[in-house]
Amino acid sequence: MPPLLGRSRRRTGQLADPALDDVELAEVRTQLAQGRWGRVSSLLTATADDWDRRGHRLVVLAEGAGSVAWAEDWLLAEPESADAAALLACASVLRSLRGKDGKGRAGTAAKADQDAAREACRAAARMAPSDPTPWLGLLILARSRGTEDEVSRLFDEVRSRHPEHHHAHHLMAARLAERHPEAGQDPLHEVYDFAAWAAEQAPADSPLAVLPVVAHAERYRVLATAGSEPADPASSGHWTGRRARQVMKAAFDWWLEWEREDHPRNRIDLNFLAHAKFCEGRPAEAAALFHRIGEHITPAPWAYPDRDPYQAFMAARGAALGSV
Repeated sequence: MPPLLGRSRRRTGQLADPALDDVELAEVRTQLAQGRWGRVSSLLTATADDWDRRGHRLVVLAEGAGSVAWAEDWLLAEPESADAAALLACASVLRSLRGKDGKGRAGTAAKADQDAAREACRAAARMAPSDPTPWLGLLILARSRGTEDEVSRLFDEVRSRHPEHHHAHHLMAARLAERHPEAGQDPLHEVYDFAAWAAEQAPADSPLAVLPVVAHAERYRVLATAGSEPADPASSGHWTGRRARQVMKAAFDWWLEWEREDHPRNRIDLNFLAHAKFCEGRPAEAAALFHRIGEHITPAPWAYPDRDPYQAFMAARGAALGSV
């Protein structure tokens, strides 16, 4: 399973803070870790129904080891707070994913954590029926634990509340890419159809225009893990076929026209796009993207299939900037 936000097993100190360029979020997260949830409440109130930003902020806040306990305290103090319930939902999901899988007591405990996380998400959804974030929490859990039907149903729940939900579309692309690894380089694979459909359905300025590039990288991850593509993406023909070139050009042209710097997950898209342009052999275009990325290095897709993401990023960045 690829990282959800920006974590990696390797050299995490040199990768992007999962908050990305949201400075206020990073400051509030520090206060939450100290048990002060007052500013968390103010931050989420100010976020209002900017659903992509709300989802991003809640998931980042939920990553802290003590977030479940602090969210429970907040909800105890303010039992009608939908924000506290949503934080508890996301924190419970991420805690359950950090738990141990296995047999016996560990397996039973893991299932109990997952059941508790699902109930926390359902409770948050009942408190705020229009908020896609509790359903995003359920989708994050189902991404690695659920059936195909469950993943599809939860994605539809998110999308019915926010059709352009960025995080949900990335999760769905990653899950779909894992179907039928034995099919190899199938240009008709369903992940490509899904990404193209989502990009076409979205408004012209939507960052979902980059989703076909994300789908292409996720499919490479699956094929390289299965051994049918080289472990070095730059030496793979995956990025140089006619269809791949069309996808890369369309996404890069979108970025040149719209450059949605205001989107909370913008740096994730830029990392996928820079990776794609570098692997395609377009260093000048990649260099422009590396300049925009700055220090916000995300593990996905640089870690694909099993690489040190920081080293892979820096090598690609050095080669691209040295070529212009």
